Amino acid sequence: MSWDAFDHRCMAEALRLARRGLDGTHPNPRVGCVIARDGRVLGRGWHAFAGGPHAEIGALEEAGEGARGATAYVSLEPCSHHGRTAPCTAALIEAGIARVVSAVRDPNPSVDGDGERQLRDAGVAVESGLMAAAAEALNAGFFKRMRGQGPWVRVKLAQSLDGRTALASGQSQWITGEAARRDVQAWRARASAVLTGIGTVRADDPALNVRTPGCRRQPLRVIADSRWQTPPAAHTLSLEGEVLIAGRADLEAPAALAAGPAELLPLPARGAHLDLRALMQALAAREVNEVQVEAGATLCGALLEERLVDEILLYQAPLLLGAGARDAFRFGPLASMEERVPLQWLEQVRVGRDLRLRLRPDYGDR
Repeated sequence: MSWDAFDHRCMAEALRLARRGLDGTHPNPRVGCVIARDGRVLGRGWHAFAGGPHAEIGALEEAGEGARGATAYVSLEPCSHHGRTAPCTAALIEAGIARVVSAVRDPNPSVDGDGERQLRDAGVAVESGLMAAAAEALNAGFFKRMRGQGPWVRVKLAQSLDGRTALASGQSQWITGEAARRDVQAWRARASAVLTGIGTVRADDPALNVRTPGCRRQPLRVIADSRWQTPPAAHTLSLEGEVLIAGRADLEAPAALAAGPAELLPLPARGAHLDLRALMQALAAREVNEVQVEAGATLCGALLEERLVDEILLYQAPLLLGAGARDAFRFGPLASMEERVPLQWLEQVRVGRDLRLRLRPDYGDR
């Protein structure tokens, strides 16, 4: 395909619009749409929340009669099936859209090329692939889940310059500054679920909820608790939103925990611990796209050893915690340097006084 500068500007705008739904569209993908003709934008729309209007509908409403004969730039192939809403392909055809440019095909088996086919059958010119990498990155969890590979797993860490996440006593408040802590809330808000381990629950009694003003949705809070040791009075259990406690199916949960507000999820054991792959499969079955892990070195290390970590969100503070302080990942020991885990740089951004790094483990077989 050959696209001109205006095509690229319109798709870039559609992607910017899609980002407005970062924290609200779960379990749906984030999608933006721009309708334009003769070098002029006529309508803009984005998907804000599951069950609400899709991006194409908002853009068509703004464009009105101007949509007839125009081009629709959509950051994801228009849907072609009845879900919570009617199919967008029908709306585009009825509005008289002459051309649809999508960034990437929808991996949802209910769509996956069918939207393009319906549009072509109706005489609409269809083009796909413009800014595809950026569109897929925006919905990495949705794409991974729809391809049957489970949710996207992002491990969030705050550490000192010498790689420590807490003092030997466990004290960690606060390694990072206020700006970084606000930024964490934004990343937490965009996740479908926040995962921690029983060690963190017992040591820190974290809330794990989103405390950003105007928060539209609380992510599912998940506790990996092999032996069902979560205190019934744990702070996170008293807060708004759903809590899921995952433990070993071969062990019985205490009656007080079973009678509490959290849902209990028995899973197979792997050695003395949970089968973490089974946990991720269970979360995918619940339409979880992105998991943000906020846990100690044991769970983070186990996820890394199982090659379940897709991304590391690391906040590095300009301070030193010294010998004996706690590390970020507990795994190994490695027998040789060939066993080390290389990381790919994705992003490096200054957040207040701290540095936010995004990295992706390179397991060598992906």
